[in-house]
Amino acid sequence: MELQLDLDLRSDVPVYLQIVEQVQRQVLSGQLRPNDQLPTVRQLAAQWRINFNTVARAYRLLDEAGLISTQHGRGTFILEPADPAGQEHLRQAALASLIARAWDEAARLGYTPTEITAAFNEEHQRRLRADH
Repeated sequence: MELQLDLDLRSDVPVYLQIVEQVQRQVLSGQLRPNDQLPTVRQLAAQWRINFNTVARAYRLLDEAGLISTQHGRGTFILEPADPAGQEHLRQAALASLIARAWDEAARLGYTPTEITAAFNEEHQRRLRADH
């Protein structure tokens, strides 16, 4: 299977974190399933023309998080979720990452923490009203 990534090489978010976040998101959404094989570190580095160590760092973090397993001579595979608590931890980490990226982008555009918080709260209230 081909890993679908949308990397922004000009982003303030390091590429290795973009890879980690996108693989996490694809696992959570079911796009990537247990036993799906990922490209090798070298293949992904060559495909995106990025440093081998960048991809290796992302894979190491995904391995430490229990999302993937690299089997020498066989390849790298998506693991079966360990347990519901592990799945929930993964969901919360993905959400925290999304919020942090939105916050960082707003701050980069010159918004103050107070403005960002107010905008987030306004959007939250708007969505609550829309649900009723």
